Amino acid sequence: MKYNKIIILSIIGLAFASCDTEEFLNPLPDTAVVADAYFTTDASLLAGIMGIYDAAQGVNENTTTSITNSNRGVQFEYLFTEHRSDNTRSATLEGSKADFHRYLVDPNNVQSEDYYESMYQIIFRANNVLNFIGVANPGNQAKYAAEAKFLRAFAYFNLVRLFGDVPLVTEVVGALDNEKLFTRVPSAQIYQQIESDLKEAIDNLDNTHKSRASKAAAQGLLAKVYLTQDNRNYPGAAQLCQDIISSAKFALQANFRDVFYKELNPEILFAIQYIAGNTQESQSFSSEFTSLFRQGREDGLNIVNANLISDFTKFGGNRTAVSYVTFGTSNEVAKFLPEGSNITTSPPTYGPNARNAGNDWIVLRYADVLLMHAEALLAGGAETTNAAAIDSYMKVKARAGFNPVTDRPAVLTKEALLVERRVELAFENQRFFDLVRFGVADAVLKAHAAEMGYGSYDARKLLLPIPAREINLSKGLLTQNPGY
Repeated sequence: MKYNKIIILSIIGLAFASCDTEEFLNPLPDTAVVADAYFTTDASLLAGIMGIYDAAQGVNENTTTSITNSNRGVQFEYLFTEHRSDNTRSATLEGSKADFHRYLVDPNNVQSEDYYESMYQIIFRANNVLNFIGVANPGNQAKYAAEAKFLRAFAYFNLVRLFGDVPLVTEVVGALDNEKLFTRVPSAQIYQQIESDLKEAIDNLDNTHKSRASKAAAQGLLAKVYLTQDNRNYPGAAQLCQDIISSAKFALQANFRDVFYKELNPEILFAIQYIAGNTQESQSFSSEFTSLFRQGREDGLNIVNANLISDFTKFGGNRTAVSYVTFGTSNEVAKFLPEGSNITTSPPTYGPNARNAGNDWIVLRYADVLLMHAEALLAGGAETTNAAAIDSYMKVKARAGFNPVTDRPAVLTKEALLVERRVELAFENQRFFDLVRFGVADAVLKAHAAEMGYGSYDARKLLLPIPAREINLSKGLLTQNPGY
């Protein structure tokens, strides 16, 4: 049982007298609708914080198929990341979800619109909590504010990487305040706000939680921010990763499979929790990753591409069997099989609640931190002999079954680090961002699109379109990205 989640549900129950329940947990998805819950006590404000996590968690597509009344949170994120990289694709060409891997997404795509709105729901709920921070007990105000700001930074980091310049809203505003709601702000300014929020989180949080914001999660996310923005801060990223390593609070799981099936294990820095069988707190993406023995609503999503399989063959080690499975000609993700699955039977079984799965979504884990540490010490170069960088890289490879002595390179190259991140973090929504951050996205994806016959790719597709619905709501104030 997910103890933290039960506590969260109980705390939310205490706040029902302070705000409208249905609107609080599942508000309308328009980014122009501000969060309007009214908090009067410490308990109700804490429930408001849990409501921010609820927005990140999203509503299971199996619970309600209406995309106009329910945001999916992070549950569609693999479409914008894995599908838009060279890692995976849709099993068929039917429906708007199949547009992502072919670079055919247009401003009316409902999944892209949903994700944009979901991230702004996180932001608006965080702003609303911050607006009422004074009702919290004095001893809780700093950590509550830090938690809300961590989540706001998390949402803005996702938005700025996928959509580019976006509106920056850091306070509760009226629904008709179009200037604040719809004016796009330069990405550099968005990053300044993200940095500020994460630094406050680092200063005021501890490492009590893995399914809520923590100091280490804020350090890891800020390290990735430093490695991503145009003005790279490699020393800052290296120090943040080193601080996490030196804390000795996290460790690689000896068994790679345990990372995904022993939830909130010592490798996890931050994960979004779900509860199996609970229609309101479960997720459906695990079922959508099946295809030949289909458990989801679709014919199969996140189908593994041949070039990733080639990298697994050469560099995957013991991660390969845990990461994907082959049924006939269908190569399917195996990292997030629904709880209770047994793929060794014929036919395989997927537990009692495949469409109401409880697998947590891992946002940040220790292996990612180790590889970011190596990346920061590489400092944008083509290669490095830095022993600390190679040490961090080899810790991840050794866990995968490679020999820590004979397989240790004298020189760590950017290419080797990138492929190591690919096989270690495959299907965890990192590949697309890694390609962009390493400066090779256009070259890799252009070659991939040519190989796969996706004639619609061009470099402008590295950014998603601003949803047409948002532009319409703004009465034209919100502008579109080039190429759409």
